Amino acid sequence: MHGNVAIDGPAGAGKSTVARLLAQKLGYLYIDTGAMYRALTWKALQLGIDLSDEEKLVSLAVVTTIKLENTAGGTIKVYCDGVDVTAAIRQEKVSNHVSIVARIPGVRRRLVELQRQMAASNRVVMDGRDIGTNVLPEAPYKFFLTASLEERARRRYQELIVSGREVDLETIKEEIRRRDARDSQREVDPLQPAPDAEIIDTTNMGVDEVVSKLVELIKARTKDPLQSSCLR
Repeated sequence: MHGNVAIDGPAGAGKSTVARLLAQKLGYLYIDTGAMYRALTWKALQLGIDLSDEEKLVSLAVVTTIKLENTAGGTIKVYCDGVDVTAAIRQEKVSNHVSIVARIPGVRRRLVELQRQMAASNRVVMDGRDIGTNVLPEAPYKFFLTASLEERARRRYQELIVSGREVDLETIKEEIRRRDARDSQREVDPLQPAPDAEIIDTTNMGVDEVVSKLVELIKARTKDPLQSSCLR
C-alpha cells in the first residue's frame, strides 16, 4: 500500500509550505497541484484566451505539458511546455483567475489524470483543494488545513510584501473571500474536507508546529514498519 498523504484547504491556509516540508521529512515526492492549475492559467493569460471559453481551455489543457521538479534544496520548480514559470505563476493576475480555470470539468479531468499518474509510481505528499475527496480518495493520510480569513489574508499580504509588491491588506482579504466562495460553490469537486480527513486549524500555529503535528498523526496511524522507520 502506498502511504500517500493528501492535504487540502482554502487559499492561505499554508498547505504548500507545510506539504513541501512534510515531504522532505518523509522522503516523499511533493506534488503541488495548485501550481499545475496556475501554470495552465498563466499560459491561457499569456495567449489571451477568453477564460469564459471552456472548450478552448480544455483543449489547451490537453496539449500543455506541465512538469514539477523537486530541487535538492526542497523547493519546487514548475515548467510549462519546458519554460520555467515558478515565479510567473505566483503573479496576482494568475492568483485572481486560477479558480475560474480550475472549476472547468474537462480541465480538472486532464490534470487529475496527470496527478494520479504521479502518485501511482511514488509515495507522495499532494496538496490542493480536492485531493482527499477526488484525486487520491484512497490515501491513508488525509488532512484539511484551515485558518481564519484574517490570518490567511495576513499571510498572503506578508508574502507579497517580502517579494517587493505594493499591496493592500483589505483588497487581499476580499480576493481570498471571493476565491473561497468560488472554490466551495463550484459544481465539480468543490472545496470540502474528506469525511475521513483530520481538520487542523492553523490560525495560531507556526509552520514547523503544523508539520510536527502531521508527522505525529501519521506515526500514530501507520501500521507499516517501513513507513514507521522513515518517520523516526
